[in-house]
Amino acid sequence: MIEKTLVLIKPDAVVRSLIGKIISRFEDTGLKIIGIKMLHADDEIAKRHYPLEEEWAKNIFDKTKKSYEAQGKEFKYQSHIEIGKDIQSWCCNFLKENPIIAMVLEGPHAIELVRKIVGATEPRQALPGTIRGDFISVESYPLANEKKRVVRNLIHASDSKITAEKEISIWFNPEELHNYKKDIEKYF
Repeated sequence: MIEKTLVLIKPDAVVRSLIGKIISRFEDTGLKIIGIKMLHADDEIAKRHYPLEEEWAKNIFDKTKKSYEAQGKEFKYQSHIEIGKDIQSWCCNFLKENPIIAMVLEGPHAIELVRKIVGATEPRQALPGTIRGDFISVESYPLANEKKRVVRNLIHASDSKITAEKEISIWFNPEELHNYKKDIEKYF
């Protein structure tokens, strides 16, 4: 039941001075920070975090094409790899824009809890009370697409145990993760 998950406080949250507010949301739920650091992502780490994978690119292509067609807009991409490369580039450039905070959180159901606290990936769909719903709810996919950029959504959270393990290994060495007990753990 005890899980580890990766959270990245992205450059847009850092420059808006939201670091403390975001971290407190996780600590208030009882999750434990076992690793945390501020850093500038370079090309290598950004591309490892946002790899151009076939399935991901196909999913992005299908969803974006459907959205454009529903709006009656022309969809310029001919292949999933073409749009995948653009979105990967936008994501990597955004991640490298300013410093980020990388954190590993641990606790029962950590992945599910963090995803709930963060809110929907598209901020305008995020419910009030979530990080994205409270701090960036005017941001949307159509706005980002119009500006030819990634959705600026403040934070990244791993979506599964497999993804969390992979992402943690990108951002942290094992010796950077700490083991300690919080008071609440006596109930786990």
